[in-house]
Amino acid sequence: MSEPSPSPSYSSSSRGRKKRARSPDDSGRRSPGRTENSTSLEDNLIFSDTLIALQLMRTQFPKLEKVVTQPFILQSQLYSSVKDRTQVDRDLESLKKDRVLRVFKISTGQDDHAIMFMDDYLKQMEFSVRRSTGKNQDSSEVFEWFEKYVLHSKLDVSINHLELCSLLSRGGDARDKHITLLMNAGLLTRQLIDPNMYWFSVPSIGPILKGLSQGRKEILSLLNRRKYKEMLLSSLEKTRLRSSPLDVRFHLRDLIGSGHIKTFQTPTGLLARVSTD
Repeated sequence: MSEPSPSPSYSSSSRGRKKRARSPDDSGRRSPGRTENSTSLEDNLIFSDTLIALQLMRTQFPKLEKVVTQPFILQSQLYSSVKDRTQVDRDLESLKKDRVLRVFKISTGQDDHAIMFMDDYLKQMEFSVRRSTGKNQDSSEVFEWFEKYVLHSKLDVSINHLELCSLLSRGGDARDKHITLLMNAGLLTRQLIDPNMYWFSVPSIGPILKGLSQGRKEILSLLNRRKYKEMLLSSLEKTRLRSSPLDVRFHLRDLIGSGHIKTFQTPTGLLARVSTD
């Protein structure tokens, strides 16, 4: 699991290329002087290129104190920044096929999906595997099988039991105990409506998803208490949330992209208003 190298140029117009784009280097992710982090959301909301939007939002991922997680981007956040949703979906499919990123179904809403650069996901997986196995190396070879034969073959957000066992068996004698290890490490989640299906999942993301749901409610509640259910985006962005470890900018991109908040240009700046649709 190698360290990510800086990303080469990869735009929506270059989807035919097979050269893999890489996630941005961690060393520049939260540097104090970076323009992306100091620019307001209003000035940095709209992009024409999906990968550029992903890379910028990755650099702006909040620094979390109590949870160890690599940056991820919500699909709704992309929809807030790249207006052509069809183009976003096409670009995501292309980037998935090129093994640049993975998309995960998350539990905060029926249509909620998280996006993580592949290098970041492998880092998150490595940390989780070390923590879950510890000194007990029994059956730990399954994690190598999972990375080599499952992750790079199955690009969907879910996988059924038979296909999972078949892919793992390319590495060795896959048994139920191996799948249990993958679930305990947070790499798979069994679906409630069909126990023979599993979601691919991001380890250790649970507390963040709880904060995501609570932060959404807190921002919408704040706006709903105002007379016209609206605030200037620049003022709203300065709000400090009590219920979420994620910052307001992260939540605003999500709420705008999911349609819960609409924005309107005014002489004094961009106005954020609760959607009545």
